[in-house]
Amino acid sequence: MDKFRIEGGYPIGGALRVGGAKNAALPEMAACLLTAEPVELRNVPQVKDILTMARLLAHMNVEVSGPRADGEEARVDLRAATISHAEAPYDLVKTMRASVLVLGPLVARTGYARVSMPGGCAIGARPINLHLKALERLGAEITTEHGYVEARARRLRGARLLFDRITVTGTENLMMAAALAEGETVIENAAREPEIADLAVLLNAMGARIEGAGGATIRIQGTSSLHGATHAVIPDRIAAGTFLVAGAITGGNLLLRGVKPDHLGAVIEKLTECGVVIRVENSGIRVEAARGLKSADVSTEEYPGFPTDMQAQYMALMTQARGTSIITETIFENRFLHASEMVRMGADIALHGNQAVVRGPTPLTGASVIASDLRASASLVLAGLAAQGTTIVDRAYHIDRGYERIEEKLQELGARIERISG
Repeated sequence: MDKFRIEGGYPIGGALRVGGAKNAALPEMAACLLTAEPVELRNVPQVKDILTMARLLAHMNVEVSGPRADGEEARVDLRAATISHAEAPYDLVKTMRASVLVLGPLVARTGYARVSMPGGCAIGARPINLHLKALERLGAEITTEHGYVEARARRLRGARLLFDRITVTGTENLMMAAALAEGETVIENAAREPEIADLAVLLNAMGARIEGAGGATIRIQGTSSLHGATHAVIPDRIAAGTFLVAGAITGGNLLLRGVKPDHLGAVIEKLTECGVVIRVENSGIRVEAARGLKSADVSTEEYPGFPTDMQAQYMALMTQARGTSIITETIFENRFLHASEMVRMGADIALHGNQAVVRGPTPLTGASVIASDLRASASLVLAGLAAQGTTIVDRAYHIDRGYERIEEKLQELGARIERISG
């Protein structure tokens, strides 16, 4: 099992290009199921979740080529000319909850889908009941047994859908399903993440008629068929935010290229409040060492609020800030698993329900720590970069799910980090 060995205490600097967003690429790969024609995706990150989705689609008889390097970017070519297995088996779904994104496209195109229930998750429950209720509103007949969801429909019919609470994958699933439904579908209380708007750009390029994506209300005029398209995936705002914190926590000077600053509004605003120097330049976003990092409270919220996927990284930064910060997690009920590992490194963190109280600055020292999930692993790498001595981050496979060659990119920026086996 791979681990990261980090010698901390060295500032990072230089320039780094941020790759494509896995959380945009995953639903866009699933969208290939809506057409028999080729779909080409560019700027696709070469991370484990993408490879898992590629295996899942190949299981359904989709022709998948990539991800493979194409200049600075990577591309994936997909063609679902025929779908022979409209099923997402447990062995694939259990490793990546985004596999549920095939449910909507499958039932819309083939009239049938069988998808394993995603089950538990380290950071908390993420049930798909909202997906299923909305599909039923579109006319699908849903049954659940033996750990699988089965959906059937001769053809889905447009309807007005109001989500009880905001769901990103639910919004994506229903957008794709409604694209091939008969009549108009209106999704209210829709997720507003940039990845939602990017999926709509692809679907519209395939012939869908979607308006309002990126806002709270999305209107979809269904059509009988879609065609192929070529699409470039948006930059990964969470990877960009992680590297912004890396520059700040190490006292470095880092330029991030290939990013969209407007996707990072809440993160930039909060880091600036803490004293981090961030400048938007023509060539990207520059982060410089704070002159006296100070604490600031934060509460995670749905987009455009502060993202839950940046909460763990922000906690690492707050261990080095002057004063007391209160971090409130409102999205997932069990997303503080990294806190106890940071405490082992010398952090002063107290947990009270869905709040973490961080007192700083505290000198961090290297230790052996265990990653519990994707973003927790990133936060422990950040803590290791700031710590004195050697930090070993176990279970590197978590970070490989969403960060492309993170140790190589950090090495290029001057960090002393390496991947080790055993």
